[in-house]
Amino acid sequence: MEKWRGRTALVTGASSGIGYAVAKRFVEYGMNVFGCSRNIQNIEELSRTVRCGPGSLNAIKCDVSNEDEVLAMFAKIREERGRLDVCVNNAGLSYGEPLLSGTTDKWREILNTNVIGLCICTREAVKLMRESGVDNGHIIQLNSLFGHTIAPRSTLHFYGASKYAVTALIEGFRRELRELKSGIRITG
Repeated sequence: MEKWRGRTALVTGASSGIGYAVAKRFVEYGMNVFGCSRNIQNIEELSRTVRCGPGSLNAIKCDVSNEDEVLAMFAKIREERGRLDVCVNNAGLSYGEPLLSGTTDKWREILNTNVIGLCICTREAVKLMRESGVDNGHIIQLNSLFGHTIAPRSTLHFYGASKYAVTALIEGFRRELRELKSGIRITG
């Protein structure tokens, strides 16, 4: 992690769980982290308590399913840091919406967050990395076991479908980066 010290990271869904833990650890390693979430109170509290060397944590209110908010978030990162080295796409959600009885609104919300939001954030992260000359950046897509196997419960089937999409997208992004002869890595 020493090579990332002083560099800039974005962690989506940073207000709880895995995103919160990743943002905290990155700051402890000395990274300048932008943590985003629809609710930023936990990120703001974390930013007041965790410090390490040059590391910092900035909370940004952003719903990744809203493209305007995502674009504003990347504009802020561009303005404040001028670059992005690591992007952790952790934001995601699930509702107990079976395929045969689920609601269309909940399905759309799942897709807009887990698939479309991830795509917008990845596109903008690569764009910022390339325009600022970061050719050794890293994009990490948090996925799920259900992106590789069918969930045993019907309440997780639609969520699993969104995560299967993430699995396919990771490979698609990887191939497009390879076509560009980019050193930016993508991990699922």
